[in-house]
Order: sequence, then structure tokens, then C-alpha cells
Amino acid sequence: MSIAPDASDVNCLEFKLPDLGEGLTEAEIVRWLVEIGDVVVVDQPVVEVETAKALVEVPCPYAGMVTARFGEEGAELPVGSPLLTVTVGPEVGAGAGHDARGVSRGSGASRTGAAGAGAGDSTGASGADDDSSGNVLVGYGTGGAVAARRRRVRVTGGTRPGSVPPSALRAGPVPVISPLVRRLAREHGVDLRGLAGSGPDGLILRSDVEQAIRTPAAEGTDQAARVDAGPAPEPVAAAAVAAPGATTATETSTAVAGSRVPLRGMRGAVADKLARSRREIPDATCWVDADATELMAARAAMNAAAGPTVPKISVLALLARVCTAALARFPELNSTVDMEAREIVRLPSVNLGFAAQTDRGLVVPVVREAGGRTTESLNEEFIRLTEAARNGALTPAELTGGTFTLNNYGVFGVDGSTPIINHPEAAMLGVGRIVPKPWVHEGELAVRQVVQLSLTFDHRVCDGGTAGGFLRYVADCVEQPAVLLRGV
Repeated sequence: MSIAPDASDVNCLEFKLPDLGEGLTEAEIVRWLVEIGDVVVVDQPVVEVETAKALVEVPCPYAGMVTARFGEEGAELPVGSPLLTVTVGPEVGAGAGHDARGVSRGSGASRTGAAGAGAGDSTGASGADDDSSGNVLVGYGTGGAVAARRRRVRVTGGTRPGSVPPSALRAGPVPVISPLVRRLAREHGVDLRGLAGSGPDGLILRSDVEQAIRTPAAEGTDQAARVDAGPAPEPVAAAAVAAPGATTATETSTAVAGSRVPLRGMRGAVADKLARSRREIPDATCWVDADATELMAARAAMNAAAGPTVPKISVLALLARVCTAALARFPELNSTVDMEAREIVRLPSVNLGFAAQTDRGLVVPVVREAGGRTTESLNEEFIRLTEAARNGALTPAELTGGTFTLNNYGVFGVDGSTPIINHPEAAMLGVGRIVPKPWVHEGELAVRQVVQLSLTFDHRVCDGGTAGGFLRYVADCVEQPAVLLRGV
């Protein structure tokens, strides 16, 4: 814990790590966004934390000067434990444009209400909780958290804590939501204040920073280095739960022989889920080779007919559409098992999980109500979720609730795999690389685009006949896409 000197004669408010939702009970401190002695305003993000679901920013519901931080970067804190303390006094409030209680002047309606579980308890004047904003997480809680971001004021050496010289005030907030974008800019020395974002309302995207890195002259200037983001990167469908042996570039570069890597955060959650899946699910795998030549031709024809301005239909979107059609025929595989009640629970809708490669590794976004979507709708959702994953903007709700996983491990250059089921789901469809191979086509040997399909399933929910029927239908649709039209 770090504590600022000369923090007397002011009220001290303690801000606790809030309830992050989705049943999460702890978080790892990734990066502090404020230093001891900084003056913060209501809803200013003060720390970046990693949970088992996502990387999120935590805003402070109070205005004042930071006098203590609890926990160093890399430390894990349970929900409800002290995160930092903020001193509130007349001089601090005056310097930040707030009154002594940390309430924004001229705000009109009072911003009172519950601050959320663990949002902070007053250790000073009573009633301080009523003056907090109620926004416990950027993107969560009551509305307006992102819009409420304001400039951060740093108390420089020689200035009495609590007083803020006018020269220390910044011109305004930097329009960046993603902590990964800020990290990328920091690591490459890019001044975000000199960039104009290409996103909505001038939001600075990862592509803007990457363009600035490629064009050093654009750094530190007032002219934006704009770049056409183009179509989102092809989603990678080999989730961490599906490829436990795979390592990302980041993992490879930081691995040291003989070292110990803590299993916490997302990696720890993945480890727990893998172990639980192996303990509880009696899984089995069947596979088949399929001629994907017609599927690839159909994709090319669809994209050519749509024109150059329409996002290209991905192979993953086509396979997702095949999956939803197969699950409609074989609903046993869109279920889960309740062993306490000794029941198989058939789920009412298909929430299709896939995976996207990010700087932090592989994450598994979920397409909600995938069964009722067209191929174009699935493709649009894959693009949106993949871009959010790359920018670190996925919410916990977008990373949970999957009922079936599509695992395209072919992007790793392999033909087959027997992945571990994403507990508590009942099945996972694996897709290998699509490559030219010798194939008997219409009675003659020919070179065709061949793919290996595999299905890992929970043997408690069905027998091999059902699993084989599902996989055979998927293979038939891959070989003859017109088969899908039978159910339209």
C-alpha cells in the first residue's frame, strides 16, 4: 500500500473494489491510472483490472485527491477490499471544480443513489455515499460513465496537497475507451492527444495508433493519422478452452525456462474450466473428412454478388449457419447436464461461442440467438465481436452464456484436434484447415479443397448415433451447400 504524505485536515473516503458482476469475486490489478497526489473527478477511471472474463476500468465515485492505493500492479484483490482512498476538502474540491463533498457544481439533479456493491464506504463525514456517482464500472451501473470522463490533474512537486495550480489542468479528455489502445500507444511512445480517432464521435481505435506507429511524423501533431479500418480481422475460432496447448506470441516471448507463471485472471479461469470439464464430462470425439470445394465456391459467389462495399462473408459465418441448422435437427447437442437433479436440460436457444485472437490471448465471444440469424447477420456479429475483442472492449455478458462452441483450429495450420468441451456445454464442432488434397470426385481422382471436421460431445446427452448424424449433416452441407435450402 502506498500513502501520500501531508494528508491531514481533510476528510478521507475509502473506495472499495466494486462488484464486477457475472459472479466474479476477485480481480488482478493490471495498471494504476492515477498516482498518489493526483486530483480526480467523479467517475474518472483510476485503475485497470483483469477479471476472469475481461479487462475493465474501474471509475472512482468520488472527487478529491488520491492519498492511498492498496495493492501493487499484478496483485489480486477480492471484491469489497479497499482499493484507494480519496481526501475531500475545500481546496481539493475548488481545484477540481467540485464542492467539498465531491459533487459536481451546476450538475442540476443530484447524482445520488446506491453506489453499487462495494462501491465505497465513507471513513470520514457521514452521507458521503450519497454524493458518489453510482457508476461502479465504465460501461456498467448507471448511465453516463464514459461521458463523465474528465481531465486528470496531477499535483506537482512543491505544491501543497489539495491545491491545484491552473497550469496543471489538461485541455480535455482523450477519447479512448480501450485500455489496450492506451497500452499500445504508451509502449510505442505515441501521444494520444495528437491523434483524432476514426471511430464514432472521434473515438481513437487501435488502427489509429498502429497507423501512428507506422508513420512517426504523425506522433504529437494535431493532425489525425486516419486509417481505413477495413473489414474486421477474420475471427479465430480456437478458444483457449479448445486449444490448451497453444501459446500466443505474448506468452512465447515472455516465457522463461524454469520460471513459474501464476494461474490467475483469465488464464486461471481457463485452467479451472478445463480441469472441471475433464473431471465431469465423459467426452467422445468423432470426425470425418469433407470436400469443401463447393462451399468455397458458394462463398466466392456470395461475396462477388454483394459488391465491394459490403463486408465479405467469412468461412466462419458459413460454418456457423451450418451449425445452427444442424442443432435445429439435433437439439440434444444444445443442452447441458444437471447432475444434482439428474436431468438433461435442453436449452431454448443457440448461443454460439467462437474465439478471437487478441493481444492478451484467445477469448470466446458469444453470438446470442444465433439460431434465428441469417448468414449475413452472423457475419456482421462476428465482425463486431472480433473488433471489440481486439480493442479489449468486450463486456462480461458478451463472454458468457454460450451453449455450443465452434472451434476453427485450422487457422493454426492443423488438420484435426480433440478439444476439451467448454463446460458446461455439451459439444464442440472443430474445423481443420481447408487445403487442396487428392480426392475421388465423380468417380475420378481430382484435387479438391478438403477439410477435416470433428465433433467432441458429452456422451451423457446422446449416443454415437446422434453425434454421427449431426456431424454427417454438417459434412453434407459443406460438400453441398444447397442442402441448407431444404430447411428454408
